[in-house]
Amino acid sequence: MSARVRAPELRGRAWLNTGGKHLRLADLRGRCTILDFWTFCCINCLHVLDELRPLEEKYADVLVVIGVHSPKFEHEKDPDALAAAVERYGVHHPVLDDPELDMWQQYAARAWPTLAVVDPEGYVVATMAGEGHAEGLARLIDDLIATHEAKGTLRRGDGPYVPPAEPRTTLRFPGKAVALPDGGLLVSDSARHRVVELADDGETVVRAIGTGSRGRGDGPAGAATFSEPQGLCLLPEHVAEVAGYDLVVADTVNHLLRGVRLASGEVVTVAGTGRQWRSTVDDHAHDALSIDLSSPWDLAWYDDRIVIAMAGIHQLWWFDPIKRTVGMYAGTTVEALRDGPLDEAWLAQPSGLSVSADGTRLWIADSETSAVRYVENGVLGTAVGQGLFDFGHVDGPAAQALFQHPLGVCALPDGSVLIADTYNGAVRRYDPAADWVSTVATGLGEPSDLVLTPDGAVLVVESSAHRITLLAPGALSAAGADTVDGPRHRAERKPTDLAAGEVVLDVVFTPAPGQKLDETYGPSTRLVVSASPPELLVEGAGTGTELSRRLVVDGSVTDGVLQVTAQAATCDADVEHAACHLTRQDWGVPLRVVADGPTRLPLVLRGMDAG
Repeated sequence: MSARVRAPELRGRAWLNTGGKHLRLADLRGRCTILDFWTFCCINCLHVLDELRPLEEKYADVLVVIGVHSPKFEHEKDPDALAAAVERYGVHHPVLDDPELDMWQQYAARAWPTLAVVDPEGYVVATMAGEGHAEGLARLIDDLIATHEAKGTLRRGDGPYVPPAEPRTTLRFPGKAVALPDGGLLVSDSARHRVVELADDGETVVRAIGTGSRGRGDGPAGAATFSEPQGLCLLPEHVAEVAGYDLVVADTVNHLLRGVRLASGEVVTVAGTGRQWRSTVDDHAHDALSIDLSSPWDLAWYDDRIVIAMAGIHQLWWFDPIKRTVGMYAGTTVEALRDGPLDEAWLAQPSGLSVSADGTRLWIADSETSAVRYVENGVLGTAVGQGLFDFGHVDGPAAQALFQHPLGVCALPDGSVLIADTYNGAVRRYDPAADWVSTVATGLGEPSDLVLTPDGAVLVVESSAHRITLLAPGALSAAGADTVDGPRHRAERKPTDLAAGEVVLDVVFTPAPGQKLDETYGPSTRLVVSASPPELLVEGAGTGTELSRRLVVDGSVTDGVLQVTAQAATCDADVEHAACHLTRQDWGVPLRVVADGPTRLPLVLRGMDAG
């Protein structure tokens, strides 16, 4: 039996959602505690926030969740930006601001998100990386409750969460918008869980579709509910007549697409089951209401169907509203930047879509690689962007230019594209003819989308400023553009030393309590390995069914990132009508190749490992 590990003390720059109180582990004694190491740019972290909500409700008198915000991007270190994100995503538990990743290192976190469970006596009893742990956590909490009630070390009562004051603005963290042909626009009012129609002035509310409360109910405009909706797409008129609705909404946290009849405001679910996708990649068409989705973030009409920016699994999908089918369009679910044929390319949290005026090119804001990418002629390409960990505010030749977590794009009639450069608070422009990036507006509040109106004006969705603003006339002219040579950043995570030559990758998988590996439909495990740069691996890249893999590392490549995707199928053990589960995790492991480095790299898939 391994020695018990005392949880390191909680220290950081500040606390949120505690009414100004600085919490210590002693304040949590007698309660079960989950430390959620997250960063607000990360879609997997946002999934975990949603997974934890039912646990917080079920175990309200014995469980405390503490969010430890350990940022990736420079913008995420801003305390005001963190406070906004905590409100935006409905975080209803205390949050510790950990800007220098001190707590991240103290608890040996290696991936976003990471969860650590601390028992009522202050010992770390489990750690886990990734998402999909709600069921295992519930079983673990039940065990801790039983154990510590018997020992007399469990303390029930109210937790330390103190809600902030309720804000008063017309919109709250709007996400995306679309111009209406006859004037005005529709906006996804994301933090208020509704779609709002605004008049031409971009301020006056004409009507709201949705109650404003989180939910997933269909029905009339005044009764329907959404959960943090984002992307909006108007269907072509001839398609809308057949489909029976005019607008498609990416109902992001519900993992659904919703159709809206604009004449009445009636809402109907058109794609998704409400469950989050945790399956295998295929090229089949599926009945739209039978397939799981994963955080659809934006929508565009392209290639005679709706393309979905499926941010939750780093892919593009398609939806046919006439045939009522859905399928995968681009990407493999590996989170990285790689161009090529659509079924082989890699994306990283695509969050914005826009179609060129001639309909031939689909522009993509690929947020986690801080890149602007495009689909054309069946191939995914990159216009601007260098990878998962390179970002900044740099204009000039596209090969050297940098963005910081862009969420929106807007194609212009002249062939160029505007970029909502979200974490730089800027609007940028990429001109393919000159292969050049410039800055056209700065000082904006986390712009998340851009809309070209029928009369040629450009509207900016300033998400953290809770408003829609007009891009200044003349900003798009050559005279109105700036060339910014701002800071360059590289998100530095401590690299893992690894020996050159032959090494062993071991993905350690422990089924959750009460589950066993399931080989009913073939091998229960799958492992995909690649590297950036590809030259880092001489041997070992590719796909297999064993969770242990012999790799050969090129000693002439001093550093890089090992990309690993592992999954395991399990089912409930020793019960009638056992439920099936799929556990999946992606890692991007920064490596430093050293002569005397370790020859084994262990990664934990399920992570239900005792501390």
